[in-house]
Amino acid sequence: MKPEHRKRALWIGVGVVIAGLVVLGFWPRATEVQTALVDRDRLEVIVEEEGRTQSIEEYVLSAPVAGYMRRALLDPGDLVEAGQTLVELEAPRAQDLDPRTREEAQARVAAATAGLAQAREQARAARAAAERAREERDRQERLLERGSATRQSVEQARTEAEQADASLEAAEAGMRAAEAQVAAAEAALRPAAGDPAAGAPPERVLTAPIDGQVLVVHRRSAGHVSPGEPLMEIGDINRLEVWTDVLSRDAIRIRPGTPVRLDQWGQNGPGLEGVVARVDPRGFTEVSALGVEEQRVRVVSELASPRELWEGLGSGYRVLTRFVVWEGDDVLQVPTGALFRYGEQWAVFVIRGGRAELREVTLGQRAGLAAQVISGLEAGERVIVHPPAGVEDGARVRAREATS
Repeated sequence: MKPEHRKRALWIGVGVVIAGLVVLGFWPRATEVQTALVDRDRLEVIVEEEGRTQSIEEYVLSAPVAGYMRRALLDPGDLVEAGQTLVELEAPRAQDLDPRTREEAQARVAAATAGLAQAREQARAARAAAERAREERDRQERLLERGSATRQSVEQARTEAEQADASLEAAEAGMRAAEAQVAAAEAALRPAAGDPAAGAPPERVLTAPIDGQVLVVHRRSAGHVSPGEPLMEIGDINRLEVWTDVLSRDAIRIRPGTPVRLDQWGQNGPGLEGVVARVDPRGFTEVSALGVEEQRVRVVSELASPRELWEGLGSGYRVLTRFVVWEGDDVLQVPTGALFRYGEQWAVFVIRGGRAELREVTLGQRAGLAAQVISGLEAGERVIVHPPAGVEDGARVRAREATS
C-alpha cells in the first residue's frame, strides 16, 4: 500500500474511534435506582399516641367546710381500708392579731361594754317605771270599787301600765343584745393560743371511700383549710385504665372494642394488651409544643393483660398507646416510598425489561411504610423506591436492592 493510502486509512480509523467515543458519551446510561418487591403480607393500620395510666376508682378528698385541719399522718403509697380515718377537721380557730387590729378590737370591746352599761341603766329605769305604773293601775281599780274614781281614769292607768311593761321588755332585749355584742368583741380579742377549739374533738372526719392506696397528699401540715380545698387522693392501682388524647381525625376510626397495644412503659419484652372502653363524645383544644392548636379527643382503654405482667405500674405513668384500627393477614402491599401523585391518581414506577414503566394504582389502607394495593400491581413485581428526578416512563434503569 502506498504511503498516502496508509496515512488516509489511519486518519479514517482515528475518526471512527473519535466518533464512537462521542456516540458512547452521549448514549443514555441506565440510572441506578433503589427497588422493593410488591408482596402479600400482614398489614396493620395503627394510631400511635402517648397516654398515661389512671386508677379506675380514684377519689379526691376535699374540705367540705372551712375549718382547721390536723396534721396528716399518711404518706403516698400507704394502704388504707374503706372507712379508715384519713383527715380530721376542727372548728376554725381564732387568728393572732397584729397591734393595729388588736387596738381596734379593744376599742370595740370598750364601746360594747359602755353600750351594755347604758342598756342596763335603761332597763333599770324601765323596770322602775313599770312598777310605778302597775301600782297606779291597782290604786285606780281600788278607788273605782269604792266609787271614788271614774272608769276613764282606770282605763288610762291600765294603758300606761301596759306601755311601761312593753318598754321594760324592749329595754331588757336591748340589754341582752348589748351583752352579746360584748361577748363577740371579747371573742375577737381572744388570742389563738387560748382558743377553746384547740385540742377539742374533731367536728368532721373524712374517711377512705374504698380499699386502696394514698396516691397524693395535697395538704400535710395542720392549718386552716377552705371549702372545696383538695386534701388527699385515694385510688386502687390494682385496677388501672389508660387515658390517651388523640387527634380528632384519628378518633373517628377508633371504636369501643378496638385492640390496643401498650409499649415503652418501663419493662422489656412484649407490650401489654388492652381494649378501648370509651371514646369521649366531646373534643377539646390543646396547644402542641410547636404552638399549634389541635383538636383532641380522650380515649379510655382497659388493660387486658394479667396483673402480674404489669406489676409496678401505677397511676399517672406514661405509656405508648397503639390503637389497631385496621388489620389484614394476606394483603397486597407496596412501600409508601414508591408512591407519588400523578394527576389525581397515585402511581409507581415498575421495572420491566430494564426500563421504568409508569403505572397508576388504586390504594386502600395506609399504614406508615406500607400501603394496601387494590389494583394496578401484582405480587412479585418490583417498584422503584424514591424515584430520582431523572426517572420517567421508559427510562433505562438498573435495580439496586433496597436496604432495610
